[in-house]
Amino acid sequence: MSAMTPMPGAPLVVFDFDHTLYDGDSGGHLVLWLLKRSWPRRIAALLALPVLLPLVAFLPTRRYGISGFLWIGTLGLHARNDLDALIDDYVSHDAPNIRRRLLPVALAVLQKHRDAGDRVLVATGAPPELARAILDFVAHQDLPVIGSLSRPFLGGLVTREHCHHANKMRMVRDAGYGPIAVAYTDSWADLPLLQAAKRPVVVNPKPGRIDAFRAALPPGTPILNWGCASRGGDAPKASVA
Repeated sequence: MSAMTPMPGAPLVVFDFDHTLYDGDSGGHLVLWLLKRSWPRRIAALLALPVLLPLVAFLPTRRYGISGFLWIGTLGLHARNDLDALIDDYVSHDAPNIRRRLLPVALAVLQKHRDAGDRVLVATGAPPELARAILDFVAHQDLPVIGSLSRPFLGGLVTREHCHHANKMRMVRDAGYGPIAVAYTDSWADLPLLQAAKRPVVVNPKPGRIDAFRAALPPGTPILNWGCASRGGDAPKASVA
């Protein structure tokens, strides 16, 4: 896909990935695939489920729950880079399903920003290598991606930096990015990102969160649905779709 080369001072546009560009939880799909690779991993995950699942459910402890499942799924890896090869295997193995989960309306909006010369950044709770590999399917492999980082721990990998909630904003700032012109995300956890943007746009929110978004964000903030059937939001204009 051709796009203008963004100038250093061009508006910064930040996209979340899961439920924004991709219909689902891409990191969760990867971890599930990692766990299914062997019966011992499946059994260990089932035994750990009563402990780890409640941790995932709550924002302050989410990182620890995700780390537990990731550790079970990667037990036996000796370096963080070993995960990249597994990500490539997963994306190749599940390519048809992954392609179907990419949201055409979202990709059209992203392309319009690139065509306009905006600086586009993807900031996701998934591993950045996973988001890049998926974006390869639609020729956006050159997009900068900030995502969750892992580290070795007792023979497996755990989450070192979770690109989520306020920490997502910190990671964006630490990467050298300045004021945000537009931000697109589905997640209530990304409220700090939306509040930092000059123009926040909520896409594919959970229906039960819509009133909270309206209360927390400026009047008139768009709340759109880009193709996630189970999510809320208004249909986009025909010119965007």
